[in-house]
Amino acid sequence: MNCIKTILAAALATTAIGSTVNAEELRMSWWGGDSRHIATQEAVKVCGDKYGHTISPEFTGWDGHFQKVATQLAGGTEADIMQINWPWLPIFSEEGTGFADLNDFSDTIDLSQWSEDELAATTRNGHLNGLPASVSGRLFFFNKTTWDKAGLALPTTMEEVMAAGPIFAEKLGDNYYPLEGIGLDASLMIQMIVTQQTGKSFINPETNEVQWTAEELQAGIDMYQKMVDEHVVKSWPDMAAAGNVPLFENADWSNGMIGGSYQWDTTYSKINDPLTEGQELVAVGLLRVDGAQNDGVYRKPSMVFSISSHSDKQQAAAEVLNCLLNEPEGITAMGSERGVPSSNAAASQLLETGGIEQIQVDAQDMVMAAEAPAISPFNEDPDVRAGIEDTLELFAYGELDSAEASEEILMLVNEAMEDK
Repeated sequence: MNCIKTILAAALATTAIGSTVNAEELRMSWWGGDSRHIATQEAVKVCGDKYGHTISPEFTGWDGHFQKVATQLAGGTEADIMQINWPWLPIFSEEGTGFADLNDFSDTIDLSQWSEDELAATTRNGHLNGLPASVSGRLFFFNKTTWDKAGLALPTTMEEVMAAGPIFAEKLGDNYYPLEGIGLDASLMIQMIVTQQTGKSFINPETNEVQWTAEELQAGIDMYQKMVDEHVVKSWPDMAAAGNVPLFENADWSNGMIGGSYQWDTTYSKINDPLTEGQELVAVGLLRVDGAQNDGVYRKPSMVFSISSHSDKQQAAAEVLNCLLNEPEGITAMGSERGVPSSNAAASQLLETGGIEQIQVDAQDMVMAAEAPAISPFNEDPDVRAGIEDTLELFAYGELDSAEASEEILMLVNEAMEDK
């Protein structure tokens, strides 16, 4: 995949590459918070004005948005342009025909701004169902100030992280830990470890089959437990006793008592802003276990923009979509409200104009350069996630051993995948 830094010499302005259609009245839907709503409303206005279209915005928070889109798609009443969560694609477009095929609009939308891998991730049965607004992936962030205080260089392997646990306890105190990880963070860290060890992703994105054996999964769970035993991460029960607050609200994180976290690259600002003055947060990328076959990166489109298959205004929608993602007016208005943009033109323009920070670009480059097999959207199916995280919580509280937990996870995930 192309790293953002390699495209800075590219032209910042990508213009429409097709002819403008007659003025149309369109609808566009998305979810998000207030800042995303403000930016996107401005973007649809400037892009609508540019091409003479009127675009009615339809926006909500995250809660209930899936149900809203599902109801609209079932009745054929969805917006012409939609922000769609990547894991929803196989749900709403099982055969690839649930959304318009954007390949049909390659004379209007400059698809060259995305890599082949990025487009493949949003293609179903040969149909390009959407364009990634951004790609996000998990990597390790460490508080360099805390590691310096412990007299340690930032780790370059998982073994170095493991070795740091006792040193943190000895030099800084029992309340200091090199890393944190419960819930989703623990689940994805275990998945990273097993992917590295086996060379296989959890669910095959082509066949929808679970690829790990119980023994392979158990090895990852056992390594996580060793992190708890070696004072690398605070245990699940201890985190719960402290209130189970999100990382960015955790005083131990803000004060540097937690030395690192395995997070989405797009959360940099969210987890950096709470740090007290003088602390330095550094992205170090993916850390490998001994004998790893790949980096085990969990990389996915964070969200995509799709055009309705029912819309009779698809050409106009394609013009607006290209403007939002590839043209200077839309790029400026949209900003980085959805992370570092996947569109090369947008990423270059925002970096040049200060719309994104260099560390965000560096973290994104680490994610994009990391090696691992592709993941399946079904990794984020609610039943799949619940099966993994609920079972890991039982394991963390001692109600299951690692062998029982691995068997239980595979049973629950296979059950969830039966109807997929």
